Amino acid sequence: MTGAAPVIVSALFGRQDQALFDALRREHFPPERNVLPAHLTLFHHLPPSVLDELKHRLNAATRGVRAPVARAAGLMSLGRGVAVRIDSPDLAMIRRDLCDAFAGMLTPQDAGGWRPHVTIQNKVAPSLAKLLLDALGKEFQPRDVEIAGLAAWYYRGGPWELISRHMFA
Repeated sequence: MTGAAPVIVSALFGRQDQALFDALRREHFPPERNVLPAHLTLFHHLPPSVLDELKHRLNAATRGVRAPVARAAGLMSLGRGVAVRIDSPDLAMIRRDLCDAFAGMLTPQDAGGWRPHVTIQNKVAPSLAKLLLDALGKEFQPRDVEIAGLAAWYYRGGPWELISRHMFA
């Protein structure tokens, strides 16, 4: 199915990290809202008109390129949710290059500062989010995570529709 749906760009985690983040979402995300696997969004809304150029640039950023070093560095409050903060200067540089390439087409959300994270709880009362942040904070240990690739998706209001995957070497 094709169409004028906006395009999302995300990082893809290695199998073990994906399973861990998905388990956290299953445990803490409101079930009726948990329609996506855990994800790290680089861009929330690119126009579909840039798709060919985007695929070209995602291929160039990943083909034969070593995976970016990344770390689950801490927890962060989303106000009405909780996320795991991801630190990756290499991934940030890839995103910066894409920002430069698509500068005139970025939404304010994508043009603003980027706070890389994996949302594990959202759309709950702030008091519930604070309880989870405090509880997880007692056990959280920073650790390396595997960024296996980048992906482009159509956003059609529900689960995302995969367009392409671009895997690191």
